[in-house]
Amino acid sequence: MTMNVPELFGSMVFNDEVMKERLPKDIYKALHKTIDDGLHLQLDLANVVAAAMKDWAIEKGATHFTHWFQPMTGITAEKHDSFISPEPGGKVIMEFSGKELVKGEPDASSFPSGGLRATFEARGYTAWDPTSYAFIKDDTLCIPTAFCSYSGEALDKKTPLLRSMQALDKQAVRVLKLFGNDDVKRVITTVGPEQEYFLIDSSVYEKRPDLIYTGRTLFGAKPPKGQELEDHYFGTIKPRVSAYMKELDEELWKLGILAKTKHNEVAPAQHELAPVFSTTNIAADHNQLTMEMMKTVAGRHGMTCLLHEKPFDGINGSGKHNNWSISTDTGVNLLEPGATPSQNAQFLLFLTAVIKAVDDYQELLRVSVASAGNDHRLGANEAPPAIISIFLGDELTEVLESIEKGQDYEDKEKTLMSIGAIVLPHIPKDTTDRNRTSPFAFTGNKFEFRSLGSSASISGPNVVLNTIVAESLRQFADELEKADDFDAALTTLLRREIKAHKRIIFNGNGYGEEWLVEAEKRGLANLKSTVDALPVFISDKSIELFTRNNVYTETEMMARYDILLENYYKVLNIEALTMISMVKNDIMGAACEYQFSLAETINAKKATGVAISCETEEELLTKASDLTASLSEGLKRLEADVAAEDDLSDAYELAKYNREVVFEDMNGLRTVVDELETLVPSDIWPYPTYGEMLYSVK
Repeated sequence: MTMNVPELFGSMVFNDEVMKERLPKDIYKALHKTIDDGLHLQLDLANVVAAAMKDWAIEKGATHFTHWFQPMTGITAEKHDSFISPEPGGKVIMEFSGKELVKGEPDASSFPSGGLRATFEARGYTAWDPTSYAFIKDDTLCIPTAFCSYSGEALDKKTPLLRSMQALDKQAVRVLKLFGNDDVKRVITTVGPEQEYFLIDSSVYEKRPDLIYTGRTLFGAKPPKGQELEDHYFGTIKPRVSAYMKELDEELWKLGILAKTKHNEVAPAQHELAPVFSTTNIAADHNQLTMEMMKTVAGRHGMTCLLHEKPFDGINGSGKHNNWSISTDTGVNLLEPGATPSQNAQFLLFLTAVIKAVDDYQELLRVSVASAGNDHRLGANEAPPAIISIFLGDELTEVLESIEKGQDYEDKEKTLMSIGAIVLPHIPKDTTDRNRTSPFAFTGNKFEFRSLGSSASISGPNVVLNTIVAESLRQFADELEKADDFDAALTTLLRREIKAHKRIIFNGNGYGEEWLVEAEKRGLANLKSTVDALPVFISDKSIELFTRNNVYTETEMMARYDILLENYYKVLNIEALTMISMVKNDIMGAACEYQFSLAETINAKKATGVAISCETEEELLTKASDLTASLSEGLKRLEADVAAEDDLSDAYELAKYNREVVFEDMNGLRTVVDELETLVPSDIWPYPTYGEMLYSVK
């Protein structure tokens, strides 16, 4: 049966087309005005919208509704309520009011609050985000919402994201008016997050406690074949994976998610999905849904989807490339250079604003992608370094250098690139190459922030991006609005800011050791771990930035800092406890069983009375015995150091202790176990190996 994609797309979404069809014209117009102007939704209007939404949802098979929100857990939350309302005579009717649409009241006490709420202060509110369409999932009408405490503090990831979009909108419109763009009423940021993931067979996943509890393998020797031959990248998709991808596309399309590209990634069992750009808050909603659907659909195909940043040591990890741009409500991409970027003053000003923002707040951008999982990935030859820099390409770099020096720049015609085969046409060579080693690369009309971890919400990094660029634009607007001669003031500003922030531009190899030396000379920050990075979030500079732009209050920032620290040390603690359990319950026993089998073989040979050499078995037994002794010592050390955490109460000290002590204990213990795995026969070793997992999907 042929799939009708246009008919399928958005079929489970209460989108603009459905609203136009089901709402009275005056209500539809009033709702749009409310959304476009950022006004509060009036209750009488909400009642009509709610009734239409309920009828549509019931027709689609929905029986319940939920305020779908994004608490500071990194995943989504939902409390389901049915549409039923009791009637006399023991009957029910299906009801849904405007009040229920606009506001919900989930228990807020058990969500992370960083001290914003005491456990006994349970009240929290969810509020409908009308800019993100409601949708149906699992026979439930899901209403995207923001989540705040009884006293009004943001307890979620969406509220600050919406505030940051508003901050950038305000400052960008100010700048555009200076260029005579009076028709622009609104500026939005757009995002297209590429999502990487692994697929393994559920049968091997279920035999790995570390994957179940932590999302990554805590032990595992390198397989004979990994990604050395580079034969998996863009390779033919296996039928079982192809069937999964086909169903995943269908499920995402039903939800109005613009899933566009799918392919095999570099590592065995690794894949990627990329969507078309959406408005940032909608893109954040859609990415959360995408990760959820990836896991759900994988289960239907007997597979497990792994979203951890580094599920397999020694194998490429998974990131999320955040393609970010700025556009006007009149359809102009403000990061589009045009045919002659040197003559496009408006583009150059916005480009300079981004460069200034990234340089001024490089440490804050690093904080936005910091997590225990991403610490395993950043800085390896698979992901950008922990040092933040910008790749612009040769042409734009030369344009900026000419402006800084006050020289004219001659725009170069695009040269033709010969592919070398007569049957293939010459194609224009792009003057801006791609740099896959850069954490923040300009790729034509957008910036690709490549440092995000695969399991992360994109909200945090985009809150930072929006806010720091809004701050640059605010400073530019303040200066240029006072100028008597706009053109002269603009030239002076561009020349000054390019010179001041050119250190952040690096077009070379971000993986090279020489970049570490060069970056240090330039004064760029190298915050290698989450523990190193997090204090930046609550620095005076960061607090001033976010409070001035009305994105976070200082209280909300302190709360998020505590939550991030708590999450970090809890993740490491869970990993350590899982590691202890695996060694005690299975690995130690396997090591002893192997030694016993070797001893039996040696004794059996000697019992024959014939001069048979036992040298090989004795060497193996000695090695296995030594490794088992090291295993026992490492286990005792890890147990003792985990127990010592009870003496610490400060969140930062706990995070630092786990990073500097517990994490190192775990690495040492892993080294011993991985060597044991290469020694112990597979019929004795208790867990599926890397080879068995990475090649489990046939």
